[in-house]
Amino acid sequence: MVSSDERRFEVLRAIVADYVQHQEPVASKAIVDRHNLGVSSATVRNDMASLEEDGYITQPHTSAGRIPTDKGYRLFVDRLSEVKPLTSAERKAIQSFLEGAIDLDDVMRRSVRLLAQLTRQVAVIQYPTLTTSTVRHVELVTITPARLMLVLITDSGRVDQRMVDLGDVVTDESVARLRALVNSALAGRKLTDAAAKVAELPEGAPKELRDAVVRIATVLVESLVEHPEERLVLGGTANLTRNAADFPNSLRQVLEALEEQVVVLKLLAATADPGTITVRIGEENEAAEMRSTSVVSIGYGTRATLLGGMGVVGPTRMDYPSNIAAVRAVANYVGEILGQ
Repeated sequence: MVSSDERRFEVLRAIVADYVQHQEPVASKAIVDRHNLGVSSATVRNDMASLEEDGYITQPHTSAGRIPTDKGYRLFVDRLSEVKPLTSAERKAIQSFLEGAIDLDDVMRRSVRLLAQLTRQVAVIQYPTLTTSTVRHVELVTITPARLMLVLITDSGRVDQRMVDLGDVVTDESVARLRALVNSALAGRKLTDAAAKVAELPEGAPKELRDAVVRIATVLVESLVEHPEERLVLGGTANLTRNAADFPNSLRQVLEALEEQVVVLKLLAATADPGTITVRIGEENEAAEMRSTSVVSIGYGTRATLLGGMGVVGPTRMDYPSNIAAVRAVANYVGEILGQ
């Protein structure tokens, strides 16, 4: 026999499902008609009264049905026993779409566009953080006899290109020596360690190359230091406007907040390790402007290393099971691609 607590949760689950689908307050009769709960309308009304008293649902106006509160959504999410699985066709489409990416920038752009399309929410992805990346290789390419292009490549696929004015002509042989010197000192090091090692480069350089090494080191430091303005990609912002009724008097605030990198980074701050889903609902969001939204986020990366975070932002009235499944699937594929 189903306990009264379990039955009340099934009523809450029905209210969440119907409200997400129909965008209208849910009445007891609709629950009885649409969901096979095996109880009478009177029992459902009693359960709804208990749920309202405990703060899980509320009545938006007199003579209306009920809608979930933030507390109700939280209970629903915490007790999700099943996350709606993606179909094999959806998984194959995700894999083929992302595998077609040609570089890290393309992976980020494709991921955020795909996530926005799958969830119909605002999608956000954080570039692999430099603090967890390792220098794979530093390439020096001769542009003119006195100018080089420095290309820093990390293990996460991040590529940073910068020009180095040497102030004097250098031979191809000197460029080869400079390349070998830089890579012997930096290749395989975490970027945080490499930044400190760069300062030591001029001291160990041959006298005839010292001036060039100083100039290269100065540019390298700029590449190795984190650049917050480059760390995020957003997509699907227009999706919020389709649900303007979910943001009474606050849609503009939400859109303005999403333009602030710091606010969005805080939304992803809870991602502690790859594969762990975090759901923050309404008032649980730190930024006041985002308290009419819910955020589903996850860390992506390899099994051993967290590279960054990604997720979706939308109204609290969102399809949590489907969005969680989509965020997890895209994160898994991004982690696999960058891990390769």
